[in-house]
Amino acid sequence: MGVCFCLMQAPHPPLRDYYSLEADRGGWVRKIFDRTAGDYDRIERVMALGSGSWYRRNALRRAGLLPGMRVLDIGAGTGLMARQAAHLAGAAGQVIGIDPSSGMLQSARVPPGVELLLGRAEAIPLRAEAADFLCMGYALRHIADLSAAFGEFMRVLKPGGRICLLEITRPQGRVPRAVLKSYMRGIVPFLASVLGENSDSPTLMRYYWDTIDACVAPAQILQAIREAGFVEDCRTVALGIFSEYHARKPRA
Repeated sequence: MGVCFCLMQAPHPPLRDYYSLEADRGGWVRKIFDRTAGDYDRIERVMALGSGSWYRRNALRRAGLLPGMRVLDIGAGTGLMARQAAHLAGAAGQVIGIDPSSGMLQSARVPPGVELLLGRAEAIPLRAEAADFLCMGYALRHIADLSAAFGEFMRVLKPGGRICLLEITRPQGRVPRAVLKSYMRGIVPFLASVLGENSDSPTLMRYYWDTIDACVAPAQILQAIREAGFVEDCRTVALGIFSEYHARKPRA
């Protein structure tokens, strides 16, 4: 298979309320996740109204995660996605979680046998064709280069391997967008200030919405997936905001 030489494609422009230059993005994101890692699961449960685990597990099942598979969870964070992947892969499978934040990995709660590694989506620290299935839960907006990341996803998957990328997408229409913004940039940061122990947790939640609002359109994400060499790419949407990107590495 040929190599795709693609221009860098960030998921959103630099957000200058938080960092000034594109080159500063990775360090700023990593450090705020390091500082707020201890609060993350508590706030996520409130933000998702307790539905996060159920939704992740069913999304992985819909994408084709089967018992016995070797699974990579990119942007694993505190292990929210890895826990559900391990449940589906079973004792015969294997799950490896990869994240650039050492603080998040130190706070991760995962089943025995799940391996956690420090690394980035754009430079996955594994050999080629190492996995049957690759997933990412709500971390696409936090990487620096979609093209590089999708190229790495292609490299580490076995022929026929599948990806399942979950993301929150800005809703269509002014009213739905205003409602979601008021919840995620107003209510959730307030709850983070009440429930969290780190003073940066509300900032992280505001940043969470700002990345959603500024993120490239789903069509551009699908195009970048295709340009990396994936086939059968598609996007399904739940409740107008929860996007699931699926694709497969060609078998030959």
